Amino acid sequence: MDELDRRQKVTLTWAGAAVVLSGFQGSILVLALPAIAADYHAGIPALSGLGSILALGTLGALPLAALADRFGRRRLIAAGVAGFSIVNFASAFVPSLADLAFLKLFAVCFEVLVVGVATALIVEEAPPGRRGQAVSVLALLSGLGTGITVIAYPLVAPHWRWLFYASGIGIPVAPLIWWLLPEGRTWQSVRVTGSALRLLLEPRWRRRIIVLAAMFGLLAVLLEPAGLLYTVYASAALSWTPTEISLLVVVSGIFGAVSYLAGGYLTDRYGRRAPAIALTVATAASTSLSFASGAVGFFAGNVLWSAFASAATPVFGAWSGELFPTRARATAEAAIALAGAVGSIAGLGLVAVLAPSAGLGGAIELGGVAAVAGALLLFLLPETRQQPLPE
Repeated sequence: MDELDRRQKVTLTWAGAAVVLSGFQGSILVLALPAIAADYHAGIPALSGLGSILALGTLGALPLAALADRFGRRRLIAAGVAGFSIVNFASAFVPSLADLAFLKLFAVCFEVLVVGVATALIVEEAPPGRRGQAVSVLALLSGLGTGITVIAYPLVAPHWRWLFYASGIGIPVAPLIWWLLPEGRTWQSVRVTGSALRLLLEPRWRRRIIVLAAMFGLLAVLLEPAGLLYTVYASAALSWTPTEISLLVVVSGIFGAVSYLAGGYLTDRYGRRAPAIALTVATAASTSLSFASGAVGFFAGNVLWSAFASAATPVFGAWSGELFPTRARATAEAAIALAGAVGSIAGLGLVAVLAPSAGLGGAIELGGVAAVAGALLLFLLPETRQQPLPE
């Protein structure tokens, strides 16, 4: 990557701290879900409902992201970190699954906000020829946050509340981000006028937002149930222990970490569209494989799924940033996440209906068809590698 100046290094440091905290706190629920389900005597329909409620949290990120396009990136990132840290800390004290779902609804809102705005900020501040690699570093830091959960949970299992207690660490970090994270120079150079949502509905941007939203919605039909329930599947269908599940996550995380960096290099060298399509199809195939076979196939499929999805993260991060104007970039990220939430709810509802007859694994793998269909929509978007960011 080109040599970063001091301002860029400070930006990456504090934006990175925000996504590390988001990755750590956002992964607690998934890793601890078998223990949470046991504590609250929750079955697959209840857990699918929990996932759907959490997906609705993305709704709140959209108006908050619009504020980031109007008032800047720094303050919204800091406020988001404070928001999800307070809510996740409070989640340690809930007496029921319904109360946990209610609080996590707000946590998801702030987590989506922070990741989307931080991605927009990094795309805007990175050198044009290294945007993919810059986003890959941010994604790697988010994975580091997840890795903290992966390492910590087996040490405290089944006491999942302890990890939510630890979420309070983000509360004192949020003011530091407010004070020390520089405001983006790209955003400061643009004259903000009118509504970001109205801007995205103009003909030049409308097709792009519709295509990306549809793609992420269809992909989420597969990935949300798979990502939320894979620990439940491993525990119930394969009789894996928390240590065995964490071992899988560690191995997958190692492959994912390497793939983040590989994806950033790949997209800066070969473009956005072709890698995005290929990696999305590969992600769909490997995810479906995870639930279509026994323990060996589940392990191998998860590792491949992690690798392909991780490699795709910087590709889409750079591409989505380059497709939309600075005046509405954070709003576009949130709108795409909202479309993913709609797909998540559809996928979780499908699994809840089909699981009693097809089994949990069979119900999840059917979502692969929707994911592949979403990948094909990407042919409708332009290549943007090394092009100037639209204002």
